[in-house]
Amino acid sequence: MEAALTTQHADNPAGTGEPGALVTVEHTGEVAILRLDDPKRRNALSPAMSSALAGAVDTALAAGAGAMVLTASPPVFCSGGSLDDLISPVVPLRDSYAGFQRLADAPVPTIAAVAGAAIGAGVNLPLACDVVLATPSASFDPRFLDVGIHPGGGHLWRLAGRVGEQGAAALVLCGDRLTGEEAAAAGLAWRCVDDDDLLETALVLARRAAGRPRDLVIRTKSTLRAGRAVTSPAQAAELELAAQEWSVTRPGYTEHLIELRDRLRSRGRG
Repeated sequence: MEAALTTQHADNPAGTGEPGALVTVEHTGEVAILRLDDPKRRNALSPAMSSALAGAVDTALAAGAGAMVLTASPPVFCSGGSLDDLISPVVPLRDSYAGFQRLADAPVPTIAAVAGAAIGAGVNLPLACDVVLATPSASFDPRFLDVGIHPGGGHLWRLAGRVGEQGAAALVLCGDRLTGEEAAAAGLAWRCVDDDDLLETALVLARRAAGRPRDLVIRTKSTLRAGRAVTSPAQAAELELAAQEWSVTRPGYTEHLIELRDRLRSRGRG
């Protein structure tokens, strides 16, 4: 890695914890690696895990992360909700999505690096991220209906946004599942890479995002999200024009262009 890793633990919403925390946060430069770290329970989305994930996101942002990579200790990426917790709930269903929602609301780019199975509500975690990378060993298996529960957390909306309504129906209603290679072909994942290359590929993308002007990246991600509600090309153009007009008034904008122009000219590309 290009920078030394520093590790923090997050097992509560405040982002603090003792060794053995459910989610760890590692910093490499301006990138934070959030790792689900409860392999004995297959990284199940218990209320404690959800709370720990929310805390990890807060910890990463407070440390100044310009991008986040979500990964998990093998062999399972996330087995979804705990059956015990569904049988005897300790928190309302709404509260069980706190970690996923905090990840989805992160203002900086987020990249999921998925190896192993993502099951049930565990599929929500990569769906909450801006970019999904998978390995051939990955699988995406919603499986909500198999345990008699309706999908939650915006699962159907996010899934249909990636694979279309037909794909969401096949996965959720018909019980289909996708391998990492199939997920990339269907649009659920951006790319399928070898297991040994997964984290580094995610970090390459994250470093590029974190290395760009932070305010510009955050505004662009915000515009990308706002575009989901747009219903016409004219509305899309106006939405982007407002952001583009803001971008050209940012401090240092002209100086950056002059520097870029001069650098290109010096390379004979002017």
